[in-house]
Amino acid sequence: MPPIVTRNALTEGVEVETACWPGGSRRPFLLVHGLSSNWRTWAAVARRLDQLGHPVAAVDLRGHGQSSKPGVGYDFETFTSDLLGLIGALGWDRPVVAGQSTGGNLAVELAFRASGAVSGAVGVDGGVLELQERWPRWEDCREALAPPKLAGTPADRVRNHLRRSHPDWSEEGVAATLANLEVLPDGTVRPWLTFDHHIELLRALWDHRPSQLLADLAVPLLLILADSGDAGTEAKRRAGARAEATAGGGARVEWFSPGDHDLHVQHPGEVARLLSEAATGGFFPS
Repeated sequence: MPPIVTRNALTEGVEVETACWPGGSRRPFLLVHGLSSNWRTWAAVARRLDQLGHPVAAVDLRGHGQSSKPGVGYDFETFTSDLLGLIGALGWDRPVVAGQSTGGNLAVELAFRASGAVSGAVGVDGGVLELQERWPRWEDCREALAPPKLAGTPADRVRNHLRRSHPDWSEEGVAATLANLEVLPDGTVRPWLTFDHHIELLRALWDHRPSQLLADLAVPLLLILADSGDAGTEAKRRAGARAEATAGGGARVEWFSPGDHDLHVQHPGEVARLLSEAATGGFFPS
């Protein structure tokens, strides 16, 4: 079943596009994308959760996709306030908030700031990202992770690159990832998230220290991490072990080896299964 897509008004006139699947009476899930991504990357997971009886909403964060693009607010405090406002607009009672990459760190931040509003947090190859461990200097991080200048690139070239780089992704996953970009009438693309706002959010992620929040986290944390075979995998292993040892609400780590950073696109069925089992099996409280 296709989702119901609406625009939810938050504070300061900001509207966020939200895709909702009605599900049933099981624990709801709010799905949050990563930096410069969009809600469609979660669609295959959301559809499976819906079939398993979970109400689901996936959101385009401010500045991303079809949501409003204000000139300010690209920091963790504002994004978590947006998500809290969206939970209220949806009328949900303590959903699980699951985020991929930067979205996972936002889920942890939201669980820390407003534990009474959520029943758990999930980081899909995210949640415990601490960029300062790998790049102690912001300038080095910015240079390494600044987005490529894709404006003016033909959409077909981007689509074919995604297919070659991820041969095990479905066509739905490729199309969802291409939707990170606006396709212009001349067939070229440009990012929905502007370069300056991308850098602003990247800096907020670099400043974020989830390890300092774990002991005071009052709800359970599920980490679904990718063994990508790169230099960052060992850092993720250390972060996962730290979460298991210190998270005040309890933590569990599941690994995909090998796995892409976009695990929710690569393995939507398995990710949906892990989320549903955590919600129905007692890991996330009723």
